[in-house]
Amino acid sequence: MYQRNYKEEYRRYHSSPQAIKERGMRNKARKIMREKYGNKAIKGKDIHHKNGNPNDNSSKNLSIVSIKYNRGRARFINK
Repeated sequence: MYQRNYKEEYRRYHSSPQAIKERGMRNKARKIMREKYGNKAIKGKDIHHKNGNPNDNSSKNLSIVSIKYNRGRARFINK
């Protein structure tokens, strides 16, 4: 059975400047939706970026969706 090396994964990806910026923008999107709809509306849900760009937090790009829908979709790769 394969075991993930979380420490190495963090060192190689999650601590990169780009990953830190994107994580911050995803957190900001959650805050925007919480202020707009309240805690009750987003509890147990994910905030979906319709165009796949976590840096685009415009109101028409954000929606509240189920975790299963948001995490089960193919991702856009902008590289």
